[in-house]
Amino acid sequence: MRSWLAQASEPGPAPNSSGAGDQSTVGLAYGIAAFSLWAGVPVYFKLIQSVPAFETLAHRIVWSAVLCALLLRTAARWASVWAIFADRRRRAIFCVTSALLAANWLVYIWAINTDRLIDTSLGYYINPLFYVMLGLVFLSERLRPWQWVAVALAAIGVANLTWHLGHLPWIALCLALNFGIYGLIRKVVPVGALEGLTAEALIVLPFGIGYLAWLSTDASAALPARDLSIQLLLPLAGVATVLPLLFFNEAAQRLSLSTIGLLQYIGPSGHFVLAVFVYGEPLTEAHLITFACIWTALVIYSIDGWRGRRVAS
Repeated sequence: MRSWLAQASEPGPAPNSSGAGDQSTVGLAYGIAAFSLWAGVPVYFKLIQSVPAFETLAHRIVWSAVLCALLLRTAARWASVWAIFADRRRRAIFCVTSALLAANWLVYIWAINTDRLIDTSLGYYINPLFYVMLGLVFLSERLRPWQWVAVALAAIGVANLTWHLGHLPWIALCLALNFGIYGLIRKVVPVGALEGLTAEALIVLPFGIGYLAWLSTDASAALPARDLSIQLLLPLAGVATVLPLLFFNEAAQRLSLSTIGLLQYIGPSGHFVLAVFVYGEPLTEAHLITFACIWTALVIYSIDGWRGRRVAS
């Protein structure tokens, strides 16, 4: 199943045959840039780790809305955003997706603040397999035998970690399930990535502004804060959110879905490397077994998908 971003993106003009190679090269550069930025985003949130998760979330909402508004300079692109609010069905759908997105951001920020980056890595590794299951349940898609094997291996990995931890790895499962449902819902609304994100940011913007206004009466709030570095870093939450999305949007118009599917593993791989080798989070034997199951499942899933596309073509 294609990524929600590729689904939401507006298709660009088809490149002519003479420029196809150049388009692929440019697309690959955009794709690597997008997923590398997503892989490195935890570094930014670690720099503002002292800021409470709800406050960071409020800043992420506000500054993302501001940056999206600046990027949507043309009236034609703003018309797409207003059309969402004018249509009752799409307005209701985007109220749901904005709530899911805000919840995803909150869990992600909280996980980084509490030194559980390795759980976010696991969650985003599991995410493609959640898409498969959601397609089976909600879109009546049929799974091929090797896809069943991949899903079963992922389930074994989660069960193993649950057994050793004594509880479900809820951060990983929450991120994977939340983003999976978010992508599933966004499939039914063909809106460009930037326009859709702008609409979602505007829907939750009153909550972000209201929370920051309430915090402004608290001297301990990050803005205004005594630490100048925090004051300068918090507005960059919008850049950390929107910039990789824009790069991905450009890549999705130029690359095949199989290439996008392989590039998407850069993100959780970066999270894993940062968690273990930079921030020193513990990697237990249970984690290693679970990640081995997930990695094997993803290899099987990717190979099966590649073979399926070759047969279809």
